[in-house]
Amino acid sequence: MKKRLLGPCVTFFPQPATLIASRDADGQPNLMMASWAGIVSKTPPTMAVSLHHSRHTSRNILQTKKFSVNLVPAKLAVEADFCGIASGRDLDKAAVTGLHVEDSSNGTPLLTESPLSVECRFSRVVTLGDYQLTLGEIIEIHADEAAFDAEGHADALVFDPLVYLGGLKEYWSLGKKEADAYRAGLKFKT
Repeated sequence: MKKRLLGPCVTFFPQPATLIASRDADGQPNLMMASWAGIVSKTPPTMAVSLHHSRHTSRNILQTKKFSVNLVPAKLAVEADFCGIASGRDLDKAAVTGLHVEDSSNGTPLLTESPLSVECRFSRVVTLGDYQLTLGEIIEIHADEAAFDAEGHADALVFDPLVYLGGLKEYWSLGKKEADAYRAGLKFKT
């Protein structure tokens, strides 16, 4: 396979589409589209989100010490995109898009329409140039009950995750399952 050199950029790498839910010091909710997000540790369970230091969401998280990372289902691509275009300093993005923010039992804002929400307590920030890698201890995972069968097995199709391709500036939904993780590759073990 012949490969094209693109330089040190972040283009084309598939990234999860997530909405970061936070509240400002006055309790006003904010939703921000973020694709630089992921679980970075199992012990302690930790989520990382890379945010530009000037973002309203960054300030909210530093003030309240609570946030959630909410998986965006494909059907909410347009609403989520708006949450990445507009600033929460200027308007209530949830009200404009018809999305809803509710609080967990710990007072952490969660996106009601998300089938999978990761509730976090702020841990620390690592500065990377103009960006802040915001780390949060995972307090709870909130998953749509409809995704589980009677035995507790999850159906990924219910989550219907949206993926962002930055270089193309496009959102894509996922197709079918290709293999079982930690099992399919065992055929190469001797």
